[in-house]
Amino acid sequence: MKRTLLIAALVSALGGAVAADTPLTQLMAQEISALRAIPGDRLAGYVARPETGVEYSRGWLAGQRVRGADQQTECLAEALYFEARGESVRGQFAVAEVIMNRVDNPEFPDTVCGVIHQGTGKKYQCQFTYTCDGNPEHIANQSIYGQVSKVARLMVEGAPRQLTDGATYYHTRAVKPRWARKFARTASIGVHHFYRKPTRLSSN
Repeated sequence: MKRTLLIAALVSALGGAVAADTPLTQLMAQEISALRAIPGDRLAGYVARPETGVEYSRGWLAGQRVRGADQQTECLAEALYFEARGESVRGQFAVAEVIMNRVDNPEFPDTVCGVIHQGTGKKYQCQFTYTCDGNPEHIANQSIYGQVSKVARLMVEGAPRQLTDGATYYHTRAVKPRWARKFARTASIGVHHFYRKPTRLSSN
């Protein structure tokens, strides 16, 4: 729906000029075709995010009313439960940011569920250990799950990402992965360190 409205707005805004200029008409047709090819979740990441402030506290989160969950929200809530249920609300939002940043990054799958289950099926070769460690994924604490579900819904709906400075990786303080020495650390929140992959500059 959002994608259709965005395309319609572009066509309406440039309608007069497009009709008057054949090369521009062709260019607009290509742009519209490209927009239609972008998955909805990724396209949403290119649209300005709401300016609504977020307070990283249990009290604030408890007072938020969110819409019912969809598949992408459920995938994110599950990941937050198994990856960050012991974290503060701030820490849970930070982990969610990494997952949403990956959705917007062309190096990763373009859906929340795709990002979370990347590599699942190969023991200990997945991106999120709980999906490939061979242990059953049982949600025992419904109270915590309800909390992370709200975090997930707010993030999927476009809550500001202001904690990790664009991080696409993280690990707990208990481990020291080799890749972390080559990546730029962007934040440390709770028991997690957050990182962004170095940008490669092309040489001419």
